[in-house]
Amino acid sequence: MLRERHVPTVSVLPGDRIPENVAVVLTSPSEAGEISARAHVLAVPPEGDRTALWAEVQSVLGAASCTGELIVGIDPGPRPGYAILDGDACIGQGILEDPESVGRLGSHLRRRFSARSIRFRVGRGDRLARDRIVNALLPIHRPVELVNEQGTTPRGLRRPRDAAAARQIARSAGRPVHTEVELIVTPGEVANLQRLSREGSGGQFTITRHEAGRVLRGEITFSDALAAAERRYGRAGTTGDVDRPGSERS
Repeated sequence: MLRERHVPTVSVLPGDRIPENVAVVLTSPSEAGEISARAHVLAVPPEGDRTALWAEVQSVLGAASCTGELIVGIDPGPRPGYAILDGDACIGQGILEDPESVGRLGSHLRRRFSARSIRFRVGRGDRLARDRIVNALLPIHRPVELVNEQGTTPRGLRRPRDAAAARQIARSAGRPVHTEVELIVTPGEVANLQRLSREGSGGQFTITRHEAGRVLRGEITFSDALAAAERRYGRAGTTGDVDRPGSERS
C-alpha cells in the first residue's frame, strides 16, 4: 500500500533502533506496546482495513495535532464515492463496492480513530442507495447528516467525479438523521433492474421481481440474482419455470 502511494519506508526488525526521521511505525498489535519511539505507532491487525489505515497514516503525516473532528462525505450510488476530511486536508478518498460498504468503512474508521469525533455527511441523490447508506451508518452511533447535493457533482468521468462530489458533500452541513429509513422499492426500479438482468444474460432470462427487490434493498447482490436465475434456467429447460423476456412471472 505504501509503495503504491510512493511513501518512503524503511523496514526494521524487533529490537532494532528506529531512525529519527521516521514519522509513523506500522507494526503488529502484539508488538505495538513494546515500541518506544518519538514516531506515532499504529497497530495493524492482519484483517485490518487498508482505507482506514491509510487515512490515519495521512492524518499523522499531515497534521501537527490529530484531535479535530473527521468529516466523511458520501456521494450515494450503487458504488458510492467517499472522501475523508481532516480539517482542510483530504486524507482518503475513493469508490466503495456497494452502499453497505459505507457502514463497514465507518466501523473501521471508528476503531482506527477511537479518540476522535467522526461525522458522516451523505448526499441526498440516488434515493434508495442513500437510504441504504444511512441505515448502514446509524448503528455506528456517530452523527449522520443528509446534504443537498445540488452543485456538488463536477463534470467528468464517473469514478473521479464521485470522489470529488464526496469532498464537496463533506464540506457542506446537512440535516441530522437519527432514525432508520424505511427502504421503499418502486415498480419502476424493479422493472429497470429486470431489464438490466435481461441485457446481462444476453436475453436468455430475467430475474424475478422478488429477486430484483432483494437486490435493490441490498439483501443479495445483482451477481447472486443472475447466478440463481441462470441455475433455474438450466434446470427448467423449456418448461417455463423461470422468467423469460416478456414473462410476467414473479
